[in-house]
Amino acid sequence: MFNLFKGDKEDRPVDVKGIRYELLQFIKQELQKAEGGEGGNIKGLNLYINCPSSECAVYEAAVYIDEPEVFKDEVQRIADDYAVNLPESWLMDVVLNEEFPPEAVKSNKLDAAFFIKTSKNFIKQTASAYLRALSGDTDKKEYNITSDGGKVHIGRDKKAQGDDGFFRTNHIAFPSDSENDSNKYVSRQHAHIEWNNDAGRFMIFADEGGIPPRNKIKIRSEKSEDIIKLSSIHIGHQLQEGDQIILGESAVLEFSYQPAIHE
Repeated sequence: MFNLFKGDKEDRPVDVKGIRYELLQFIKQELQKAEGGEGGNIKGLNLYINCPSSECAVYEAAVYIDEPEVFKDEVQRIADDYAVNLPESWLMDVVLNEEFPPEAVKSNKLDAAFFIKTSKNFIKQTASAYLRALSGDTDKKEYNITSDGGKVHIGRDKKAQGDDGFFRTNHIAFPSDSENDSNKYVSRQHAHIEWNNDAGRFMIFADEGGIPPRNKIKIRSEKSEDIIKLSSIHIGHQLQEGDQIILGESAVLEFSYQPAIHE
């Protein structure tokens, strides 16, 4: 006899196209609830994937993990079809191999969950990251920053006096008495890093000393050769694993979610 009552696992897609189709159908189902203009309140969309290790490569290919904008464009087309009217600044965040937050809606067919972020409906996230100098001398070998630690100031010397006469504490400091030439081109108030809960990312911002015509800030991603230059104190950059942050002429900080292995 034929088995007319197949379990959910037998109905699950196993190839890239099938998983991508089901993920988009799942997202479409949730976005339909915001049909008719409600999308203007949406800050971002979180897709969580927590699958067996044997299936990770297939899921990563399904969401274009190396080209996140491609998957975001697919979701944007769905939103447009249902007149969701997402704001221009909306964010698509794919989170791999983490437990599903209780607030997220779980898929019946896939190892996935989905969450729509608004200013009133968000998941409180916590994170920890590390910064270490690849070039230039800093007062510590490695700095640990956390999502609940507030602004992390970066600049020349631990205590630095700004143009307004007031002093600030640089949590990541390049001592001015160092013999390393890279330190000379780090401004007293060069940059700061802070956690953005809407984006679920640490972000770096230029301070007054880190924008033209003063000393610069450039970021190069580990995944791309593109150079990002910060030219405004109001527009930050989301930091990703392996990003290199160039301060001034040649001081370089590396951003990572993993601590360094000290021999």
